[in-house]
Amino acid sequence: MMLKIKPNELLNSAEICAAKGQNALTAMFGADERELGAGYAIYILFTDLVSHDIKTIRVDFPADSELTYESLTPLYPAAAWYEREINDMFGLRPLGHPDLRTLVLHETFPWGYYPLRKDVDAKKQIRGQREYNMSTAQGNGVFEVAVGPIHAGIIEPGHFRFSQAGEDILQLDAKLFFTHRGIEKLVEGKSIDEALIIVERICGACTIANTLSYCQALEKLTEEKVPKYAWLLRMLLAEVERLYNHVGDTGNLCAGLGFAPIVSMGSALKEKIMHCNESLAGNRFLRGIIIPGGVRKAISPETLRELQVTLAEVEKGYENIVELLANHSDFLNRVHATGIVRKQTAVDLALVGVAARASGIDVDCRRDLPYGYYHTMNFDVPVEHSGDVYARLVIREREVTQSLKLLRQIINNLENSATQELSYENANYRTEEGSWGISESARGSNLHWLMLDKKQKIYRLFVRSASYPNWPALTMAVQGDIIPDFPLINKSFELCYACVDR
Repeated sequence: MMLKIKPNELLNSAEICAAKGQNALTAMFGADERELGAGYAIYILFTDLVSHDIKTIRVDFPADSELTYESLTPLYPAAAWYEREINDMFGLRPLGHPDLRTLVLHETFPWGYYPLRKDVDAKKQIRGQREYNMSTAQGNGVFEVAVGPIHAGIIEPGHFRFSQAGEDILQLDAKLFFTHRGIEKLVEGKSIDEALIIVERICGACTIANTLSYCQALEKLTEEKVPKYAWLLRMLLAEVERLYNHVGDTGNLCAGLGFAPIVSMGSALKEKIMHCNESLAGNRFLRGIIIPGGVRKAISPETLRELQVTLAEVEKGYENIVELLANHSDFLNRVHATGIVRKQTAVDLALVGVAARASGIDVDCRRDLPYGYYHTMNFDVPVEHSGDVYARLVIREREVTQSLKLLRQIINNLENSATQELSYENANYRTEEGSWGISESARGSNLHWLMLDKKQKIYRLFVRSASYPNWPALTMAVQGDIIPDFPLINKSFELCYACVDR
């Protein structure tokens, strides 16, 4: 469903699509459609859990009009980052936005530079100067602590500015997008296959999630159907990716408080799965298998048997980790009631994945916006309600159980599959029509929206990873805690820099 409106109709239309808060704001992005005979556009997507679909609002801005609109952020706080990014990339200004600092474009970009407009040359070197003021608390006895953007280890850059009174954190402001790669600009004019190679590399931990969302968006633009065997294999890869992330993230969480034995155990189990990835795809990051229309190759019975052995080993090893954590009183004291995100905050920010489910929001796009053959599978969506580090840990532990359960069902279906049809061929995709694809990554729902031009080249690709809506929650979760707890709280979300630095 798409509702086409004028800018002055946006607030009322959003209220209708939000259905009094029942439908979460899923994404919001801009597009320059002047080459298609239109002007600029903003698309706002709401997930409708009743119809199991996404409702879309398209706001049209004639190119010669005043490029402003009433901000949604005061009513829907989840819109805050989206509107800042649209302003950065297209110059469509939200009036009444409470914090319209630049989000993506930092100090070295000139004012008036809007990189996703079609008449901007991405290869032209630009240099400018603008200010970026960190948001801090003020008052007697309040001081600031700056962390980053360069960190110990090999993680990407991100700057965190803490406002403190004594040991307690009063406020945290996060500045990200330091290594923004301009992927959405890079893929413009590229063929479907050329863009696929880039999409696979948006994030090393979300290869399948990104590829699956991209391919689903394309496949909605054709009448061809992906074969069942191909879908089962896609689901297998998706759950393997979710599994190795959840296992590794459990260990990483413990790194936030120096619990080294669990860090090592988690890393060792993750390595077992990554080694199995090599057998499945020929590489550790599961690249090169999923393609528009299906998959590139079948999986041999020997590889499936190897995977089953690995799953049994991982299950046993992970049970040991869970038992050790459950019986370690010092660890439990650190994770209980730390880094709390209350349910209303999670609703306001439209959180996804582990962060949402740990705060009492029962959401999972495999069930809510079903794709492939997940609707035929037996699995549960774990939900906790305390919203703290412990709840996010428990959700991951139960997610591991569910992924193992799903993988065994999928393997059984693959072994009993009557055919191994891999994909459809020579599809004709509809052009100048937008479509979306979504998948449930380890961090939550991953959404791609795209439009092809008349030559079936990429006209507009928008990517919204699970980390994007969840990052703002981190700044809320630390309030009232102390700085030594920040690494632990941060690791409990396990948010990705690369996913926003797209």
